[in-house]
Amino acid sequence: MAMVDAEIHLLTGSDRDELPLAGVSDFRGRPVYRNTSGVWRSVYFVVVVEIAGTFAYYGVSANLITYMTGPLDHSNAAAAAAVNVWSGTTRLMPLLGAFLADSWLGRYRSIILGSTFYTLGYGMITLASMLPVLRPSPSINNEFSSGPSMMQVAFFYASLYLIGIGYGADKPCGAAFAADQFDPDHPREGAARCSFFNWWYFSSVVGIAVAIAVVSYIEENLGWGIGFGMLCAIVLCSFVVFLLGSPTYRLYAPTRGTQSAVTRLAHSLAALTKNSGFPFIAKRNKQHDDEDALAKLEEARSVLRLLPIWVACLAYGVVFAQVLTFFNKQGRTLDRRIFGGLELPPAALQTLGPASILVFVPIYDRVLVPALRCATGKQSGLTQLQRVGTGMVVSLATACVAALVEGRRLETAREHGLVDNEGATVPMSWAWLVPQYVMIGVADVFTMAGMQEFFYDQMPDELRSVGLALYFSVTGIGSLISGALISLIDGITSRDGGDSWFADNLNRAHLDYFYWLLAVLSAAELALFICIASTYVYKHKRASLIVRI
Repeated sequence: MAMVDAEIHLLTGSDRDELPLAGVSDFRGRPVYRNTSGVWRSVYFVVVVEIAGTFAYYGVSANLITYMTGPLDHSNAAAAAAVNVWSGTTRLMPLLGAFLADSWLGRYRSIILGSTFYTLGYGMITLASMLPVLRPSPSINNEFSSGPSMMQVAFFYASLYLIGIGYGADKPCGAAFAADQFDPDHPREGAARCSFFNWWYFSSVVGIAVAIAVVSYIEENLGWGIGFGMLCAIVLCSFVVFLLGSPTYRLYAPTRGTQSAVTRLAHSLAALTKNSGFPFIAKRNKQHDDEDALAKLEEARSVLRLLPIWVACLAYGVVFAQVLTFFNKQGRTLDRRIFGGLELPPAALQTLGPASILVFVPIYDRVLVPALRCATGKQSGLTQLQRVGTGMVVSLATACVAALVEGRRLETAREHGLVDNEGATVPMSWAWLVPQYVMIGVADVFTMAGMQEFFYDQMPDELRSVGLALYFSVTGIGSLISGALISLIDGITSRDGGDSWFADNLNRAHLDYFYWLLAVLSAAELALFICIASTYVYKHKRASLIVRI
């Protein structure tokens, strides 16, 4: 065996390319070769299906509250809560999807499963918006005279959560499977892999912006059925494209004896509990002599040290959840005309967020980081937690600005006698909403990118998938908290026949009070975050302390 390895080592680069790749097979289990598999020839197929999935998801989610308060006849509060619960559940599904892919299905089959659920879900949501038996019939005035039946609502929600299941199966695997097509130990492929991640993020943001602007316009001006049907056609075609690339994909065989991240984490936490829960010194000392046990204890402690930081970030997820709900409803009441009469759909304003990200990322990377590097002496300009904290400050400011703008909108409605005119356009430009959309985009660059780096970097190497799962779950849990908060406040403020903060007539509602409440919660969590972050010791510093000791 040693002689064979030596012979392979002496082969030239072109000769090596003609050998089967070790530990890699195609989708039928056959050996694959470097010259006929992987790299960009395979990645393009994966990019198509992943960008299509992102495009379709935001094509539905960005304007979902409008459909719920329109054809589904939900109140503002009920629609906002439903959107938040669906969005939160969907964003948590990748936790389950990652576990199944890691321990059973594999990334290739998980993407196929996710695309299957996507196609089914978008097909059903198209039927829900087009078939007469599944949607309410409009009256002569083109208004829905009676609410939809329970069957109509159930069918629609079933389609939404099928999309959520597809999201959970697909999202944790897409970027990883595409990156698998590059060999990090090969010079050219390793360099291409670094370039791939940059283009992956850029393409995702562009896809989100286009989906929000184009699909929302089609849904509101050409029909919901046409808009949803277009999304169904896109995910179906992209699924076919992905399958066409199957002969070129590199599938890595699992290493024998390895555990999934979830199983390893469970064993680590069990070891920590066993070590700290019993006072038997001899047994404890014996366990400390076991290097594997010591490693598990340190892994468990590393995870537990991250949980307070995770909790302190949840308020950001609550503020971020308002982009898909009440930011949209605010925009619907304003004058949205541009270019001499063209009216923007309210959801199209959400493109300001991704646009601000695309503009701010190079500013941050090329201007702010060098300036901060000179001021702080740190190569990255800010530490990971300083970057997250900066984003939380911007998020707090976003809630304050949103509250001030909403207060101005309500004042304008009162000045023009529009308080009781639910469908009237308040004589106030949509441009008033630009600051809050731009600020949430800037906060995203700081907080989301900072959390991704922090939770990935501070986890033990074998548990980094768990770290990324914590990062993804912040917006998911934040959306669920937002939904629960809206339902609670709506019940309290509408008691005894009073106007709810989320009344269907926004001119009688008080979204400004809700935004101020979010600002207070954000300030409290920011204070908690600062206290926790100021005492946090980074992994590499902990390691150096252990070495000194």
